[in-house]
Amino acid sequence: MLDFPRWKQAWLWFITAACALAALPSIFSVAGLDWPKALPDPRINLGLDLAGGSHILLEANADQVRRQRLETMEEDVRARLRQAQPQIRIGDISTKDGAVSFMVADPAQVDAAREQLQTLTSGAQLTGQRDWDLQVLDGNRIVMTPTEAGVRQAINQAMETATEVVRKRIDALGTREPTIIRQGSDRIVVQVPGLKDPTALKNLLGQTAKLEFKMVDQTALPSDLAQGIVPPGDELVPYADAQRGSAPLAVKRLGGIKGDQLTNAQASNDTQTNAAVVNITFDQQGGAKFARLTTENVGKPFAIILDGKVLSAPVIEEPILGGTARISGSFTMESANQLAIALRSGALPVDLKVVEERTVGPDLGADSIKKGMIAFGIGTLALMLFMLATYGRFGVYTNLALVLNTLMILGIMAGINTTLTLPGIAGFVLTIGAAVDANVLINERIREERARGRKVVQAVEMGYKEASRAIFDANITNVIAAALMFFFGSGPVKGFAVVLVIGIATSVFTAVTLTRMWVALWLRRARPADLVL
Repeated sequence: MLDFPRWKQAWLWFITAACALAALPSIFSVAGLDWPKALPDPRINLGLDLAGGSHILLEANADQVRRQRLETMEEDVRARLRQAQPQIRIGDISTKDGAVSFMVADPAQVDAAREQLQTLTSGAQLTGQRDWDLQVLDGNRIVMTPTEAGVRQAINQAMETATEVVRKRIDALGTREPTIIRQGSDRIVVQVPGLKDPTALKNLLGQTAKLEFKMVDQTALPSDLAQGIVPPGDELVPYADAQRGSAPLAVKRLGGIKGDQLTNAQASNDTQTNAAVVNITFDQQGGAKFARLTTENVGKPFAIILDGKVLSAPVIEEPILGGTARISGSFTMESANQLAIALRSGALPVDLKVVEERTVGPDLGADSIKKGMIAFGIGTLALMLFMLATYGRFGVYTNLALVLNTLMILGIMAGINTTLTLPGIAGFVLTIGAAVDANVLINERIREERARGRKVVQAVEMGYKEASRAIFDANITNVIAAALMFFFGSGPVKGFAVVLVIGIATSVFTAVTLTRMWVALWLRRARPADLVL
């Protein structure tokens, strides 16, 4: 155990130096010094409680998920029965009372319709229920009712998608290490360190970015539209710009193209008017649908609808076959860029509203950092003095390992872009304080071996060998506890767990491996007849 060839020494020093050097940019930043721009700049990010920032609580509209499921099922029912062989004719579909209901024209086709529609339902997770309950009433009326298990599954899926969309939008703003977690069944907590003005963030997160292209129904009478009356199968959509003075448009409720088939969206300026616009690109399937829609409706107007409001309703002058389109409206360059970010990150499957917001100033964080550093400094100094007084030369090795352990923790945290929170500082100080436990075990074990009459080299070798077992056993239990905190905790609890695991790994490395190398080299060089412990 005391054999350290040169290649092994070089490898251990390389690992130590690499981790320690990675900590320097963060140390320079805390000290107020400028780090050279030509050098790599890994740094530890500060959490909301240390750097300040914005805290926003978003709440989803669960009723909207239910309405969307009904609309989607209505469209799927029409498409499935129309494509059946032979085609199954049905009457008007009703979505009243939270169920999809319709009549089958030919009672002899009811069983065939039931078989076709059964494929539109699926199991609701592990509940043993279907997501839709399908019933045949009065001989030829089919009613499809969403089950509670199916609704819960749909809401959960919508919230998971919404959480991921929110994450993409915040990342696109260039912010670092946001905390985005679900709270309960229909809420999302967003914490963005360093963001002092949450206005732009709220506007971006509150925008559903549900983009649709729908055909305008030109048969609708303006007098009816003014009274809110639309033909069957249509819906009334107002203009986004209230100053237009234009009456709402009647558009076809079903059909059209949705913006979930976009591959890119970029803000730019119109080359003729210099107005801000958003250029969008469809994927292959969406481009084919858009080409078919524009080819079949040349000379007719179609509405570009964003979040339930008409941005514009241009006339299709010629087929658009390239899979690209342009969205124009009353945009500033900033609002066009926000819309492009929202479209690129995907539409929110459900509307989110801000139910709580607060801005955390950096003053409390600065005070926490200051007090944490004072506690760390006093504790480390007292620890070093105790180790020197108790173990002499071996105390020097312990103190050197403690310093390198500190630098390695900071370097690894900076290298993996970890966020340091207030609980993380507590975990850091706790890890440093417990790091010397391994050296205490080793040194005391060496004392015991010397007291039993073993020679110096044998006592050192047995001391490290026997103490290492207890050290590894103790730290494995700590790692298990930290892993459980990371997987089942959230936010600051995860930060504490990450710092704890990094500290355990570096403390075992420095306290066991590095000090053993130093002791081995000293024994080989000095060949002492006794140890002062």
